Amino acid sequence: MFGRTFILVIVALVNCVLFVRMIWGPTGLVEYRELKREYTNIEEQIANIDSENLALSREIRLLQSDNSYMEKVIRQRLHYVHDNEILYLFDDEMKQRHSHDGKN
Repeated sequence: MFGRTFILVIVALVNCVLFVRMIWGPTGLVEYRELKREYTNIEEQIANIDSENLALSREIRLLQSDNSYMEKVIRQRLHYVHDNEILYLFDDEMKQRHSHDGKN
C-alpha cells in the first residue's frame, strides 16, 4: 500500500511540474502569447511598410511619366514659382498665432 501511495505522489508531483512548465516555462503558454503579440505587431508593421512602398512606387511612376505632377511637386516641396508669381511663406508659429486670434 505504501508503494502505491508513493508512486501516486511522485506521479502527482511530476504532473504539477509539467503543468507549471507548460504555463510558465520557456516554451509555455505565457511565452506563446507574448510571441503571438509580437508576431501580430510585426505583421502590422510589414503591412504599413508595404502600403508606404506602394505609395512611393506610385509617386515614382508619376514623377517619371507625368510632367504636370512633377511640376506640382517641385512647386510644393521646393517652393519654386513662375516669373510672374510671388511666394509667401509662413512659419508654424505664425499659423498657430493666427488661428488662436480667431482669424482664418
